[in-house]
Amino acid sequence: MSVAIRAGGILAAGEGSRLRRDGFHIPKPLVPVAGVPLIEQVLGNFAAAGVTSVAIIFNEQEEECARFVRERFPQLDAKVVIRTTASSLESFRTIAPLLGSGPALVSTVDAWCPRADFLAFARAAAATAGTETVLAVTPFVEDERPLWASVDGEGRVTRLGGASGNAVTAGIYVFSERARALDPPPRLRRLREFLGWLVERGEPVRAISIPKVVDVDRGVDVAAAQTLGEPLAETTRRT
Repeated sequence: MSVAIRAGGILAAGEGSRLRRDGFHIPKPLVPVAGVPLIEQVLGNFAAAGVTSVAIIFNEQEEECARFVRERFPQLDAKVVIRTTASSLESFRTIAPLLGSGPALVSTVDAWCPRADFLAFARAAAATAGTETVLAVTPFVEDERPLWASVDGEGRVTRLGGASGNAVTAGIYVFSERARALDPPPRLRRLREFLGWLVERGEPVRAISIPKVVDVDRGVDVAAAQTLGEPLAETTRRT
């Protein structure tokens, strides 16, 4: 049984300091890959997956990103939060109450994923009926600090973190309503720590593999994502 996923969340409050060091002097969500800004790529993927309501968090230096979203996606029910946060977990917990009931599709703004792969993940995650938290994982490892996942033969995540695993997380998730409502211990600061805590406490966490996702943090990542994004950029211009 599949459950329609209509709510989405985008984590876009990071500083983008490594991209700035590599010569990108615009807010990270607006950095283009194959002519398509990161935020537009994620929102386009969400819309194609049937998401109709999205909560987005930008930092306080990214007002122009909020304007871009409203102008480029006027039909979207976008709840935009402008807030500088201390961590990715704080960003997640800021938008979590805005995601309503049922499962919610959540992505970091810098997870560059081809649309066909994104839609395949969303469909497979919807088939869990919203009772599990689902992580997109990939065998493609290019992140400087990958979050390794150990996944059993039935797709259950048995461990997150450490020096190795079957795959690495890809920055794209479907969070169950139950998981979003949990109150994590104060020691946790990063979203990856929260995910590890979910696994450790026995929450149902599943992994679904997609071929390749590029975490766009550096100039070289833009070039790597370009090879995935060229066909989509042409499609975007035609629509």
